[in-house]
Amino acid sequence: MTREPLIELRGVCKSFGDKVILDHIDLSIYRGEALVIIGPSGTGKSTVLRAIAGLIPIDSGEIYIKGKRRLGLIEDEEDSLRISLVFQQAALFDSLTVEENVGFFLYQHSKLPCEKIRELVEEKLEVVGLRGIGDRYPAELSGGMRKRVSFARAIMSNPENPQDNPEVLLYDEPTAGLDPIASTVIEDLVRHLQRTPGGCDTYVMVTHQQSTIRRTADRIVFLYDGKIQWQGSYAEIDTTDHPMVRQFFSASVRGPIKVID
Repeated sequence: MTREPLIELRGVCKSFGDKVILDHIDLSIYRGEALVIIGPSGTGKSTVLRAIAGLIPIDSGEIYIKGKRRLGLIEDEEDSLRISLVFQQAALFDSLTVEENVGFFLYQHSKLPCEKIRELVEEKLEVVGLRGIGDRYPAELSGGMRKRVSFARAIMSNPENPQDNPEVLLYDEPTAGLDPIASTVIEDLVRHLQRTPGGCDTYVMVTHQQSTIRRTADRIVFLYDGKIQWQGSYAEIDTTDHPMVRQFFSASVRGPIKVID
């Protein structure tokens, strides 16, 4: 029996001015998988995430959510799937405490009492290993801690309205700018959230860091020149003879991927 994708991109195109970013992209995302999109910088990886999230319009093509075609941006219609995006720079509100940041969705979109929201926030902070820091501000946290706070915010759920609970997480370069040890903490947390009740079992990640690719990917999509050039399992990255994949993982300046000075 063929599985129906949670999210499907069919022939998606996107340009900014004269620059073609996505050129007839076909991509299916299934429940329970860890999909990682890789490729050189500036090849449209983050654009794919924003198109999936419904944050930017596509020029042509179609996006389906649980088999239903999305006709506009996320604010234009009610998707049957809640998608949470974890931004590269955490994107926390500097003027709000950690508790207010993590509970922001519930404060804005639920009728839950404040005490209940604070209790739920503390549960999510515990999931990401940050129990007891709700009264701090983002400026008081390390880069890795801010990333984890943004994860807690992304998985925030509403017990009174299960349809608000996230079913897909989108990670945009979650380990960018972190040292190797902090990166390992984040990589382990990504997998932990996938396997833990109260987390989210499906995610799509954009990254170019090899350790993150190897530790978080079940399926890999290689994006370059606006097109998906290769896809396979993480185990295949060491056995494929695809020249772009070989060049990317060997960090060679020689090969089909153009070097930008």
